[in-house]
Amino acid sequence: MNSLQNILSFFLKCVFAFWVVTMVSCKEDVLPKPKAQLRLEYEQPTKAQLELNEFKFQYNDLAQIKDETANSMTLEYPEMKGEIFINYKKIDGNLEQLLSDAQKFSYEHSVKADGILEQPFINEEDKVFGMFYEVSGNAASQAQFYVTDSTRNFVTGSLYFFTKPNYDSIYPAAAYLRNDIRGIMESLKWKE
Repeated sequence: MNSLQNILSFFLKCVFAFWVVTMVSCKEDVLPKPKAQLRLEYEQPTKAQLELNEFKFQYNDLAQIKDETANSMTLEYPEMKGEIFINYKKIDGNLEQLLSDAQKFSYEHSVKADGILEQPFINEEDKVFGMFYEVSGNAASQAQFYVTDSTRNFVTGSLYFFTKPNYDSIYPAAAYLRNDIRGIMESLKWKE
């Protein structure tokens, strides 16, 4: 009987040990948690009007106007550490060259970009025609555009950040400023 109790005791200890091992080992695999990213949210833009010699457009009033000349200007966004550069050129029989340069400039970013999305822009009423380039990936510029009236005026715009491109880190600011630069292009009108 003593022997049967020993066997039963041994058996219960084995079942208990098996149960403990099973319960402890049935947890999910422990994986390292990804680094947390700061959630960046920006104010809804309030539009302001800016008039230059040859054209006018609406822009986000959070931007600070810097380095304004007759042919170029910079809209600086200090909170996002970004800038939108706007350049104007008079067409003097050189429209093909201006178009070629603008397209070439946009595709210089293709080395680092994951993709470049071209979006044609046509505003027949105000005679504003152009292209918007949305760049994804670790490129130096996240968006560019050019617009023209095909006869006298040509404007380009480019978005840059004051930091080494890391698309995941700058994505919230890039998306916000991409909307701003698109708004500049879409609101641009030539002065008569």
